[in-house]
Amino acid sequence: MPFAIWHVVARRVRVRSTDLSRRNVLRGGAVVAGAAVAYAASEVVVRATGLPGASRRYTGSYEAGSFQPGLMPVSSWLFDAIPNVDQAAWRLRASGREWSYDELSAFDDRLTATLDCTGGFYSTQEWAGARLDRLIGNPAGGSIRVVSSTGYDRRFAVERAGALLLATRAGGQALDPGHGFPARLIVPDGRGFWWVKWVTAIEVDDVPHWWQPPFPDSVRP
Repeated sequence: MPFAIWHVVARRVRVRSTDLSRRNVLRGGAVVAGAAVAYAASEVVVRATGLPGASRRYTGSYEAGSFQPGLMPVSSWLFDAIPNVDQAAWRLRASGREWSYDELSAFDDRLTATLDCTGGFYSTQEWAGARLDRLIGNPAGGSIRVVSSTGYDRRFAVERAGALLLATRAGGQALDPGHGFPARLIVPDGRGFWWVKWVTAIEVDDVPHWWQPPFPDSVRP
């Protein structure tokens, strides 16, 4: 990005009145429309002929291990290591109290949701755990901050607490370390980098939920 900005500033191109002429606007519109038609036609051909791309999701990801937690891929960003969490010592901080793993596992809220990883796969599982509104109640604040043991975090609007799940299980099985044991966040409409793994804290503060990078510095899908 810095090089792109430098290039635009250093080699500034002045917009001429002819650039926005009716002919050029129509020509540009025709190119865009042609590209859209070509893309749609290619998608139809791929699905009609059963080519490998036919199984892709709209994001371009391929299905892997749906409803089979043991076959769901494990992925981490760059050189991230899977932490070794001591179940007995682990605690979740939320709303001024601490939850042990056994206490959190007693919740049985369920949600079928698709993990769509930026690494190129998607996997649908039945997740079980506790809805965030059960853990934080109805506090006043600008956002919910979900924090990993690695320091990674993501923010969400307080109003979404009832739609978010802190999962301890997938497909009736306890999460394994690679998939976020002891607890990971499930965000039904979010890509993998919103699904915070190895959660240790859920905080509510006055910071707006949008006050964060659109893409995190480190992604753990």
